[in-house]
Order: sequence, then structure tokens, then C-alpha cells
Amino acid sequence: MPTPNPAFVPPAVHTTRPDIRGTFGTAASTHWIATATAQSVLERGGNAFDAATAGAFVLQVVEPHLNGPGGDLTAVFATATDPSPTVLVGQGPAPEGATPEHYRTEGLDLVPGSGALAAAVPGAVDAWLLLLRDHGTWELADVLGPAIGYARDGHPVTPAVVRTITTVQGLFEEHWPTSATQWLPGGTVPVPGDLLRNEALASVFDRLVAAGDGAGSRSARIDAARTEWAEGFVADAVDRFVRTPHRHSSGSDHAGVIRASDLAAFRATYEPATTAEFRGCTIAKTGPWGQGPALLQTLRLLEPLDDALLDPSTEVGAHTIAEAQKLALADREAFYGDGDVPLDVLLSDAYTDERRALIGDRASAELRPGSVDGVTHAIPPVRTLAEAERVGTVAAQGVGEPTVRVEASTATPVEDRGEPFVAPDGETRGDTVHIDVVDRWGNIVSATPSGGWLQSSPTIPELGFCLGTRLQMTWLEKGTASTLRPGERPRTTLTPTLVLRDGAPVLALGSPGGDQQDQWQLLFLLRWIVGGYSPQQAIDAPAMHTTSFPGSFWPRTWEPAGLVVEDRLGDEVIAGLEARGHVVTRAGDWALGRLTCVTRDPETGVLGAAANSRGAQGYAAGR
Repeated sequence: MPTPNPAFVPPAVHTTRPDIRGTFGTAASTHWIATATAQSVLERGGNAFDAATAGAFVLQVVEPHLNGPGGDLTAVFATATDPSPTVLVGQGPAPEGATPEHYRTEGLDLVPGSGALAAAVPGAVDAWLLLLRDHGTWELADVLGPAIGYARDGHPVTPAVVRTITTVQGLFEEHWPTSATQWLPGGTVPVPGDLLRNEALASVFDRLVAAGDGAGSRSARIDAARTEWAEGFVADAVDRFVRTPHRHSSGSDHAGVIRASDLAAFRATYEPATTAEFRGCTIAKTGPWGQGPALLQTLRLLEPLDDALLDPSTEVGAHTIAEAQKLALADREAFYGDGDVPLDVLLSDAYTDERRALIGDRASAELRPGSVDGVTHAIPPVRTLAEAERVGTVAAQGVGEPTVRVEASTATPVEDRGEPFVAPDGETRGDTVHIDVVDRWGNIVSATPSGGWLQSSPTIPELGFCLGTRLQMTWLEKGTASTLRPGERPRTTLTPTLVLRDGAPVLALGSPGGDQQDQWQLLFLLRWIVGGYSPQQAIDAPAMHTTSFPGSFWPRTWEPAGLVVEDRLGDEVIAGLEARGHVVTRAGDWALGRLTCVTRDPETGVLGAAANSRGAQGYAAGR
């Protein structure tokens, strides 16, 4: 067990879940069925990559409001033979027809938050199949078996799925009839515990398996499935369906621009992880086409500070952490995208020292990106919700910062208790799933699939799923780091983490939560690395996040000096933060963060796992 740091508030003696420990294999995810599936694969001789892939396809079935086959994926992993952290890139690009000019001619000044115009090329399925081919050991039929079974025979639907379907019932019935057919069986919203089936999706998975019949090797069978996905019936069905205009979150009807040729042109890839050192650990993230390096920038800002300034449970610690996050997230807005990003400068000592000096005793209400010689980007429009309403970008109801709902009657932010915010028009923020697996050989993977939510766009009837909405994270304005550009990846919020010590992987970590994913992971890392908390103690501890930066989700608004906190931080700490100028939203006692993780001690071989209890859905298992 780690030794608690006396500079930190002591961790809770009793945890909501046990710290799982074993030597055989462990798994953790945002749904107990996916965790059980992954663990069952380990029990039958599969490795971590077989297990994670099987669990991930189950997540597409049992958490359809949080991810689906039409979505995207990022993962970071290491193998037993090569501990170098590697990123699995399952983030598809913008279609060739997705130009800012097209959206402007459609009368839009933002990419909508729901509807096929927001769809990037689906990347999750191909990415999982690539990982399985190269690093797994099982046949595709065996890996997809559990997902096929739960789709065809049904699974007990969770209250969270039911809440989402209830919210968008009117949209489905009035505008998206194919979604009503799939998600309102018998014309009614399912009741929690009802068996929810998706025969069309089961058939898709069956056809992917069948595509490999007659191929001469395991890898050839998987490649045949990849080709069938990208160039066969799936791509054809997508192309046909999106040509019919349908309702978007803008309140207007549009056809999609994604075509079969866009799917055919995409294949998932690998790339080296972006890393930074922090207190004896190497933190591995995606490149700046994701938000991951913002966590690295934040850790670099905090690295030399006294331990007492790094405790999120104290006034001074919470304040310092929030101010560092604001600086890093401002840089995310100014510099990050699928292009040349000066990460060497942004992570350098000189730049970090200069930025650290901006952290003062008072909460900043400004967006303060840094400057890099020779790099100039336009700053996108920075608008509060009220300002967006005044210029007509959004309606005056049902929208707010990611994971924060704004009640129209009171204009009071209300935190969504750990679940994504879903508006009646399908606009969704702060949502996804996560899975971590480590096996007895030392293979380890952290993966965050997302997109293709049942409320993203109309269900494609032959496929049983819909397309994602990742393009809403791009701007239509020219010259920004993340302007919509055909063929380029939108800057994703998906941001799994791998931690190494002395070159050996010791932790895989991640969380749903949109813009909050790395903010909540930062709290974990500080408490685990510096505070001496156990993984479960770190997950259970009170959480917070800033909203003082432009959100990644439509309508791209911000709350200057905004800070969302769990009430368990305590009245004294919260009052102190307000006195420093933070605009505090109380979220409730158990509201923020849905972290999961797995661990490995390279010296002893002892494995571990932990999972969030908020929402009563995430689960860890192992032995």
C-alpha cells in the first residue's frame, strides 16, 4: 500500500469499492457487463488486447447512449515485449465534403451538435480490429461473440440509457422515425431492466465475421472484416442514408456530406505517445490532435510546486490546480489541432516557467493563451451562454457547459450527476465510455471509445447504429488551430492515459466526461503520485473541474472563472474558493468523474484495478 503524504488531506479509510489486487489479470470499465466480458476473455487464455476489444464491442451494445460503432476511439497501450507507450488512432477525419463554406451555405455558423453534418469518418471499429490483428490472439468471431449475443438476445437496459431515450423521445417520434423504431420498442420508452435488443447491429457484426470466411490466416480474416466495414455494406448504407435531410440540433434540416468514399479512404493507425515527466513518472498521452497534451502541460506547471499546493481537497490546492488547468486549456484552444503544433515549446522549461508565473492568488476570468514565436492562429469566438443566446446561435433552453445543464426557468447551472447532458434535440456533452485491461504477461491498454451515441443522428436502419458528432469540435472560422478542414481529424476530447516508472508501465487510466476527462484524471494522478492515495481512494476523493475555457461541444460556450465542485470538498473550502473569485457551481456530493484504472507492479507482478461508484455502473474485476 502507498504511504499517504502528510501534506495532503488524509484519504478516506473506507472506499466505495475495494482496491482489486491479483496476479492473473484485471479489468475495469464504465459498465459491469463489459468488465465481466473482458475478465472472462482473460480467464479463457486471451490477452489484454483480446479482452479489451471484446469488452469494447460490448460497450457499444450496453452503453449505446455513450458510444457506438459509428463513433471514434483513442487508446494508449504497451506490450509485454515492448513497454514503449503507443497510441492507437481511431479518430476519423472530416469528410471531403465537410467544408466551412458548405456549412455557411446551409445557414450555419457552428457545426451542429447532432445530425449527420457533425459526423467525422467512423474510426472505432477499424481501430479495434487493427489492435486485435496486431496484438491480440483470438479469432474475430470469438471476440465479437459476447457483443453479438447481447445485441441479438438482449441485455438489461440501465436507467441512464432510459433517461436518454426519454429525453429525445419527441425528437425520435417527430423527426427521426428510424431511431424511434429501434429505441422505442412497441412505441414506448423501455423500463430499466427491460431486455433491449438490436438485431440489426448483431447482423452487422455477423457479416464482419463472415467476410473473413475462406481467408487463409487469422490476420487475413480480420483484414477482410476491416475491408468489408470500410468498403462494403456499411459504407454503402451510410452513404445512402445521410443523403436524406433530417433535423439537426440547429433546429433546421440538412443532409449529411459523408460518403462511402470517405469510409474507404480511412484506416486506423498507430503513433508514438506524447510524454512528459512528473515526479518520477512518465505520463503518456495522444498527440495534440487530442486534448491529451494539455494534461502534460498542466503537470509541468505543477511539477515544482510544494506538495501542499497540489492537494485538490484544500482551498489553496484546488485554486492552484484550477488556475494551471485554465492556462493549459487556453493553449489547447490556441494551438491544438491536426496540424503543426509547437509541442516542444509548449512543454519546454522556459515556456512553462513563464506561464507558471501567471498563477496568482485570485481566480482568472480571462482566456490567456501563451505566445510562440512564428506561430499565429486566430482565436475562435469566446462567448458565454447568454451571449450565444443573444446572437441567436442557440435557443434559450436546454444548453450549457459540458456536463452542466442550465435550467431555462432559473438560469442556474445544475451539474448532471456524472451522466452526460443530453438536450431534447439530441445535443450531447460530457459523455463517453472507458475500458482498461492488464494481463499477467504485462500487456496493458487504456482506451476511450466514444461517439455514435443513439441520440447523435438518426439510426441507420440496416445497421442499427448512427454516426457520431465529433466535427462539432471544429470551428468554421478561418485560421484557427482547429478549423474544419476536409481530410483532417477534429481535435478530440478522448484522452486515455498510460503511466510508466523507470520505463515500465504501471497504470492505465481514463474517464468519460468530454472536456473534463483530463481534469478528473489530473486529480487522480496528483493524489496517487504525490498524495500517496490508493487508486480507489483517489477515484473516490472529491472532484472538481473548471469551465473557464471554450467548451469543445456545441454551442462552444464558456463560463469565465467557472468552477464546478463536489459538495464533499466542504463548505469552508468552497467558501474560500468563492472568496478568491471562482464562480462556483455545487454539483452534489457524488457527481463528478467516472474514472477507471488498472495497475501493475513490475517488480512483484501484482496487478490492480479500481472503478468509480458514481452512477452505480462502473466496475473493476480481477484476480
